[in-house]
Order: sequence, then structure tokens, then C-alpha cells
Amino acid sequence: MQTALSKNRVFRFAPSPNGLLHLGHALSAILNHDLAAACGGRFLLRMEDIDPARSRPEFEAAIYRDLAWLGLDWEKPVRRQSEHLAFYGAALERLKAMGVLYPGFLSRGEVRARVLAQEAAGGVWPRDPDGAPLYPTEERSLDRDRALGWIAAGRQHAWRLDMEKALALVPEALSWSEAGEGPEGETGTVAARPERWGDVILSRPDAPASYHLAVVLDDAAQGITDVVRGQDLFHATAVHRLLQSLLGLPAPSYRHHGLVPGPDGRKLSKSNEDTGLTAYRERGVSPAGIRALLAGYGFVLH
Repeated sequence: MQTALSKNRVFRFAPSPNGLLHLGHALSAILNHDLAAACGGRFLLRMEDIDPARSRPEFEAAIYRDLAWLGLDWEKPVRRQSEHLAFYGAALERLKAMGVLYPGFLSRGEVRARVLAQEAAGGVWPRDPDGAPLYPTEERSLDRDRALGWIAAGRQHAWRLDMEKALALVPEALSWSEAGEGPEGETGTVAARPERWGDVILSRPDAPASYHLAVVLDDAAQGITDVVRGQDLFHATAVHRLLQSLLGLPAPSYRHHGLVPGPDGRKLSKSNEDTGLTAYRERGVSPAGIRALLAGYGFVLH
């Protein structure tokens, strides 16, 4: 029996229109759609097109076509991140005013050179849960006037979260409610450890809001109650919980699902065109056949 509470649950599928959808996207979209239908909730679609260099209208059109072919329906209009840049900018200014952001001027090449030099000398450079090296922290204390002068002169920079200052503003230990499971079987109440990510980027010149910042703002703006997504984003939830706390945003319930393996056993990529939904459709596979393929990998669909 559906309750008034269950009918207020809101799910979303939020792809980036920078390539064609593959089986992994189909899994996430179907799970969100079916879970919403099972509880009489709502299913929303969001285009995470904040990166203009990679987002293309033909890929957005293909996403609509593939989801409709799967038999999914979603509420209109679709939220497009590119239409809400001022919204993200306002949140960024709030964080600047809180003193938890600083401009980072080191390029990827400069950071890579430091890492290689330290590791070549036998040292260990700290890395985030995805294995990427953490950004050096000395710019946290960079003279403000000097930094602003460099920015005014056009020097490339990204706004980074001072993890130490941000955590100092959080009144209590962070956690989230996990209805699925993490890569190591984590479920239930999961302790968030955002410090493992170091000083993450929240804005850069080619993208006014990073994924971390935009996703928590969008989820709050759309009233998302249940975030259902792949395990590759499980650890990133710690950063999202920190930003939610800093900005006074509600925390959804999270449900991370396993990943569909590619032909090489690794996570699927949009570059694996042979596993794209368009390729399956052109080979005569039906929407029911897609569900059967996913069930064959052990995923329980509703």
C-alpha cells in the first residue's frame, strides 16, 4: 500500500550529453524509473550539460530517443544545467564569503611533475579514492591580494575547497543513509570521509560549477529524495554531504548499485560503442532484451 510519504519520493536520472548511453546508463535509468513507479513517486530527467566543450545537442537528442525506446517516461520540462549558471555562481559566492574557497593556480602538468619527482625519490604522494593525486595545499595560505592580482591579470585558476576549513565549520560527524551498498559492501549508515578527496575543484574557467557542486544544488532544487547511481560515485558522496552541510541543503537517501562490466571487465565507457544502446537497438535487441541482459549480470530490476 502506497503512503503519502512514498508518493512524495522523487528520483532522477542525470546523464551528461557528451556521448551515447550504454548498458550502465540503462541500468541506472531503469532502476530510478522503476523504483519511482513502485512507490508512486516521481521520476525526473536532468541534463548535466555544464561543460560546453563536451556537451552536444545531438547526444542530448539521442538520450531522449534511447530512454523513450526503453519505455521510460519522465516529467517535463527537463532541467538543463546550462540554463542555471547564475544559480551555481551564487552558491559559489556564498562559499567564498564563508572563507572555505581559494584559487589554485597549479596546472595538471605541474602537479603531475611534483608527484613524479616525489615518487621517484621514494616518497608517497597521497591519492583520492579514485587513485588521483591530491592537490598540494600550500596555496591555501596564498596572499589574497596577490592571488586576486593574478586572477585580474588573466592567470588560469580553479576555485578549490579548503577541506580543512570546510570541515571545521561542520558541527558534527557527517554520514549518509545507504540503501544499496558500496564497493566493499558498505550499507546502512555510512560515515562520510570527505578529507580523503583533498581540496576538490568547485569551479574552473571552462565549467562554472564542478560536478560535486552542481549535483548537490540540483538535487536540492528539484527536491530529490532518493539518489540512485553507480558505485563509482559511492565515495564521492562524502564530498556531497560536506557541501550539503555547508550550504544548508537536505540530504537525500542514497542507493548505489553495481556497475555493468565492459568487454574487458572494467567499467563501461561511452567510448565502448559496441555496448551503446543505439548499437543494441540496431542489432534488433528489444527493450525487454536489454532488461534481460541486465538481469543476466545479476541486477534485480523491479
